[in-house]
Amino acid sequence: MAKEVGQKVIASNRRARHDYTIIDTYEAGVALVGTEVKSLRAGKASLADSFATVDDGEVFLRGLHIPEYSHGTWTNHEPRRTRKLLLHRKEIEKLIGKTKESGLSLVPLSLYFKNGKVKVELALAKGRKAHDKRQAIAKRDAQREMARAMGRAAKGKYRR
Repeated sequence: MAKEVGQKVIASNRRARHDYTIIDTYEAGVALVGTEVKSLRAGKASLADSFATVDDGEVFLRGLHIPEYSHGTWTNHEPRRTRKLLLHRKEIEKLIGKTKESGLSLVPLSLYFKNGKVKVELALAKGRKAHDKRQAIAKRDAQREMARAMGRAAKGKYRR
């Protein structure tokens, strides 16, 4: 079988970018069992309620839902089990310091295959208040409207 190259997104957490201000991102490997990988290859996963924690110097992903493999037998995995994330020691120590001192959260942004391995994009994030979310939406809408106006002006269709 040919070796996979490139990146294929399995699941993304669009809600996280709305609810949190992203400060820094990390790429981590995920320790999985065989039926989980087969289920992910079918494109089934949900990052909706997932988060990461640092326990005893190790990083764990909690709440990630990978449904049971349809052709699996009694060896099937538990859908919402806690999964270990694979990071370098220096990255883990940096995350421990940041999450303890300033109340930041570890939120998964996306789950993807990279060169045949399952990776998760993990964000160091700070929660947004409701008024910050409204400001972000207003800013995004203003940017979109400016881009539309620039596009119309470039095409010569802009009238006053």
